[in-house]
Amino acid sequence: MDKMPIDVIYKNQQDYFLTGETRNLGFRLSNLKRLRRALDNYEPKLFEAVKKDLNKSNYEAYVSELSQVYGEITHALLNLHKWATKRKVKGSKEVLPSTSYIYSEPYGNVLVISPWNYPIYLSLMPVIGALAAGNTVILKPSELSIHTSAVLEEMITEFFDSNLLKVVKGGVEVSQHLLQKPFDYIFFTGSTAVGKNIMKAAAEHLTPVTLELGGKSPAIIDKTTDLDVTAKRLVWGKFLNAGQTCVSPDFLYVHESIKDELLQKMKEEIHEMYGDDPSQSEDYPRIISDKHFNRLLSLIDNAKVFTGGQSNAADRYISPTIMDNCSWDDAVMQDEIFGPILPVMSYSDLDSIIQVLERKPKPLAFYVFTSSKEIESKLFGRLSFGGGVLNDTVLHLGNKYLPFGGVGASGMGAYHGKHSFDTFSHQKSILKRGFKFDFPFRYAPYKDKLSWVRKLI
Repeated sequence: MDKMPIDVIYKNQQDYFLTGETRNLGFRLSNLKRLRRALDNYEPKLFEAVKKDLNKSNYEAYVSELSQVYGEITHALLNLHKWATKRKVKGSKEVLPSTSYIYSEPYGNVLVISPWNYPIYLSLMPVIGALAAGNTVILKPSELSIHTSAVLEEMITEFFDSNLLKVVKGGVEVSQHLLQKPFDYIFFTGSTAVGKNIMKAAAEHLTPVTLELGGKSPAIIDKTTDLDVTAKRLVWGKFLNAGQTCVSPDFLYVHESIKDELLQKMKEEIHEMYGDDPSQSEDYPRIISDKHFNRLLSLIDNAKVFTGGQSNAADRYISPTIMDNCSWDDAVMQDEIFGPILPVMSYSDLDSIIQVLERKPKPLAFYVFTSSKEIESKLFGRLSFGGGVLNDTVLHLGNKYLPFGGVGASGMGAYHGKHSFDTFSHQKSILKRGFKFDFPFRYAPYKDKLSWVRKLI
């Protein structure tokens, strides 16, 4: 593999961007098509890699990662001409006669730092937006998803000029070296703690950032919900990728009148999806590392386990686990779980839990299960979060027309579809005037001209 130093890669990409080639619409389209061909060729290797890293089945790897990336490329190819065309906007009477336009121009040299939990999807989705907007890109994938990162490097090295798109692997020291460079834009997906460090480093160069973080995303289950469907959708959304999903339901608030019945149905759904012993299921992933495995084990209170709680350190396996009768004082409620542990709390008064959640850090996702339009309106209207779903989980990520991003502690900025193109584009404003009309009252001396200006404005 190419071991080109970071300083050289950065300088080469900077010089290449200044040639202007990446701004050409045909060039951008050709590189999006090239990425699609690369994925077609490397799909078997990518399946094998995520299996080694996370024990993902080919089905889960395709549905939750590759299919989304293919769809994003197709969407960009179909719409890029429209997105990239200058937009005429209304004029203002204060500057008439004139014509005004907005040009979307690439920022320049972009750094994408991606995580390990969806190592294909979360690496390539921002790359698609950056290339579509006409930038050069350095992609720094996670050192934890070692096999997938290696395949991404191999694939991108084969199909792309390193002056346009380059994978740089490594740990914290590599990220720190990259962050010393004055990139024109930084896109980071990961933890809130690391996001703060990214933002500090970016501030040294006044580099704009998108931070896709996380948080404790709640699911509120009202007594008017359909319990059978709700149980199925909660189990799917929580234990997808063994809970290692930034928009996974982090905890449940369940109306006390239905809690016992819902938990029993969820237990049955776990059995239905993963069998008597989920460790033997081909469809149940594993924890990414020993460090994360041990962290998750420390959060399980056996006295509160309703179902699950089994583990195998050698296989980094933790069974789908539901903990009942939890409180905000429990260890499992202090930070984002990011694993297959689901704490459950009950409520009787909706307003009381709204008041609690309003004072907590704003989460990346929020889920409501109810048949009541009044409760739907109250919860979605009162509480702040990145994005939400009514009567399901996770699926809002699949709509290319919805911006995906956080707010407050769960991040800033958004992407997917045109929102990705906009994220990696500077909106450049242009006002165009001719020479025929030139009002004399704009120029000094201003004596006796104020009354005319007041009438005009």
